[in-house]
Amino acid sequence: MVLLAEYLSINANVLNTYTKKAELTVEVEEKDVTNYASLGWKEVLGGLKSAELGCEFLQSFTAAELDAIMWPLLGTVVPFEVRADQAAVGTSNPKYTGSILITGWSPLTGSVGDEATVSQGFPTSGAVTRATS
Repeated sequence: MVLLAEYLSINANVLNTYTKKAELTVEVEEKDVTNYASLGWKEVLGGLKSAELGCEFLQSFTAAELDAIMWPLLGTVVPFEVRADQAAVGTSNPKYTGSILITGWSPLTGSVGDEATVSQGFPTSGAVTRATS
């Protein structure tokens, strides 16, 4: 599969026009429950789940565009949706939804001659769900 038309919405703002990359990673803590009955083998159980939505955007300071959308969200928990394609949600195009904490915003990055981009990671708050309808 080649990603050609990823879909990203943050706080009900569809950000496809600005998005170069959206990456959702989900993890489960590893809890060591090894004991003497383990006979020298490590035993683990899953603990707390966590996730992060990593994004790379093409910056825009035009009124009502990316920076104007994201700056007021700093420090708030907002909903997100991400999927592999902008087409309708279905079994071959599931959507992942939840809430993220906007922990930071880097409006100005880059060197002379670079495109103006923003790379930012947002931790999830609460459950991340996967749906096919």
